[in-house]
Amino acid sequence: MAGTGTGTGAGAVSEVTDADFAREVLAAGRPVLVKFTADWCPPCRQIAPVLAEIAREEADRLKVVRLDVDRNPLTAQRYGVLSMPTLMVFRDGEPVHSSVGARAKRRLLEDLAGALD
Repeated sequence: MAGTGTGTGAGAVSEVTDADFAREVLAAGRPVLVKFTADWCPPCRQIAPVLAEIAREEADRLKVVRLDVDRNPLTAQRYGVLSMPTLMVFRDGEPVHSSVGARAKRRLLEDLAGALD
């Protein structure tokens, strides 16, 4: 499914749904960073350009996707997402890292380092 204005090519942030989450995230052959987001969330909009940069720069080792919690409540509920943005890294079908809130790119990459190596 196409992302919201972010493109669908390699290194783009694509949109996932409850219907395709298992295929696009859990069955992915590499780590996936999921941004649980909502249109009404200012910090979610603030971190969007940072995640787009990371998606481009780390495309060879990380897939970055977004899931709108208002339109896809089942997945958000399954993973206990209560605040936005929640960033969760999945590896081999399991969540291996989770953080809440917007942060600078350098700090986010530091937080993700263990989950990506």
